[in-house]
Amino acid sequence: MQPTITAFERSPDRGRGLARDMRVRWALEEVGQPYGVRLVSFAAMKAPAHRALHPFGQIPTYEQDGLALFETGAIVLHIAETHAGMLPAEAHARSRAIMWMFAALNTLEPPIVEWGAARILEHDKPWYAQRQPMLEDRVRTRLAELAQRLGEADWLDGNAFSAGDLLMVTVLRRLGDASPLLQEQPSLLAYIARGEARPAYQRAFADQLAVFTASQSAG
Repeated sequence: MQPTITAFERSPDRGRGLARDMRVRWALEEVGQPYGVRLVSFAAMKAPAHRALHPFGQIPTYEQDGLALFETGAIVLHIAETHAGMLPAEAHARSRAIMWMFAALNTLEPPIVEWGAARILEHDKPWYAQRQPMLEDRVRTRLAELAQRLGEADWLDGNAFSAGDLLMVTVLRRLGDASPLLQEQPSLLAYIARGEARPAYQRAFADQLAVFTASQSAG
């Protein structure tokens, strides 16, 4: 039985591949696993039926053979552990790939999300001008540290793409390729581009974009 994931019926990212179901779609495409998608409205996400799958009323969720999961990190890890292709076979390399999954979601994503949220939600607040430089510095520091570690390698642990790279690329994309913060780190721009060039990424992006296009056509 193929897995079913949930995604926004009308995604607020306007088809840019930033909604978190993109991470799960990409993972499933990387391992060649067909899947179904159940689209949910914002109202449905807060209804009891969806909260039974995701207690915080968000997307995505993942269901297969009686297993229900939420949180993209947990879902991607499950996919990587049950299919070949996203975690190395060698034990130490496998542990490092999982380490990078945690780093993407716990070390890089929080300051990036806080920086982005402040730009949208706090730009008209009296404290914004003082607070935003601090948020930018936090992101800038993390990006510089990541770029130094990446060096000239293609991927985080050398030449082999892993689930750690999948999550890291999707986290970095939240900044936008025109972000001055990313422009300061050309190696990270190249790293993101390598991820976006993968055929599995392209298929996942096209599928998510098709949902947005259909929602626009439906009015």
